[in-house]
Amino acid sequence: MVKRMLIMLGCVLLLIALIALGKYLQIQKLIASQPKPGPVTVTTSKVAATEWQPQLSSVGTVTAFRGVDVSTEVGGIVREIKFKSGQNVKKGEVLFELNADSDIAYLDALQAQAELAKSVLKRNEAQLAVEGVSHAQVDSDKANLKNTRALVKQQEALVQKKTIRAPFSGRLGISLINPGQYIQAGEKLVSLQMTDPVYVNFHIPQKQLPLAKVGQGIVIHTDAFPEIVFPGKVNAINPVVDVTSRNVQVQATLRNEKQQLLPGMFAQVSLDVGTKNKLITLPQTAITYNPYGSTVFVAKPGQDKDDKGRPIMVVTQVFVTTGPARGDQVSIIKGLEEDQIVVTSGQLKLKNGMSIIVDNSVLPANDPNPIPQEN
Repeated sequence: MVKRMLIMLGCVLLLIALIALGKYLQIQKLIASQPKPGPVTVTTSKVAATEWQPQLSSVGTVTAFRGVDVSTEVGGIVREIKFKSGQNVKKGEVLFELNADSDIAYLDALQAQAELAKSVLKRNEAQLAVEGVSHAQVDSDKANLKNTRALVKQQEALVQKKTIRAPFSGRLGISLINPGQYIQAGEKLVSLQMTDPVYVNFHIPQKQLPLAKVGQGIVIHTDAFPEIVFPGKVNAINPVVDVTSRNVQVQATLRNEKQQLLPGMFAQVSLDVGTKNKLITLPQTAITYNPYGSTVFVAKPGQDKDDKGRPIMVVTQVFVTTGPARGDQVSIIKGLEEDQIVVTSGQLKLKNGMSIIVDNSVLPANDPNPIPQEN
């Protein structure tokens, strides 16, 4: 009985082994029938060193070289407006005329009083020569003449204040004042901005303060004119560090002949520091960032070609140390040498030792100063 059970158990085990062997052979046949993966198509770039100017980057605000809200020292009714909104004006040009009829009339009266006081003084000085009047009378006449002339000058100044002129040359803003309107003393009438040149104010961290010097060159970019680079120079560095942010304010001057930069504009600022260095640069798409380090794939020529006659290359993954980035480019401090060929796109499908085909008909962006594209 026991012997029969052992024979049956052996038969079952043999059957299971035969079934497993059949399945294994079937799987191996399926694997062998699968087509082998061909070379991966990627883009590549030859490693080369380029000159990089070290820069500090910041954001800033454009301000007018001179800017003011034109107002008046005295109140009155607007008689005439001598400009159009947005017009360029010269220094001293008349902007507003206020009604000054009563002030001019009073000025005429004071001038008449001054002429009378002058005549009285002259007559009494002649009388004093023959002792017809006292010295006290002549002294009183002189004081009266001085007082009257002072009142004339005071009234002349008041009349002049009724004519409001441009304090400097620049561009006027939009005025909401109308003829016949009564304006109060100190009321804002119109904005006047001198926009050539202009200032750009920005901040840098206090640890970078030794890198900033008066006279250094800067360039700025604005969203309004993304394709234009505006150059300028640092003209002042604030001697006080902001206690809240620990940043230092820096001011630069830029030419603005075409009036493209307007006060209040946001600007991206790049400040040149130090001397130019030669650095290896790659498109940022070539770098694979991992928790254990940054890597790139270096390609070397292989022995075979594909069915189109293109050479097949083999890739090796290497570690690199990246440096400063600028635009679409990133600098490589360590890990690569010039003239090596590096995969710039398609590397997510690669592993060490894989074969690749190079197709550089469409290359990734590699511009140190990219320009935003608007649809």
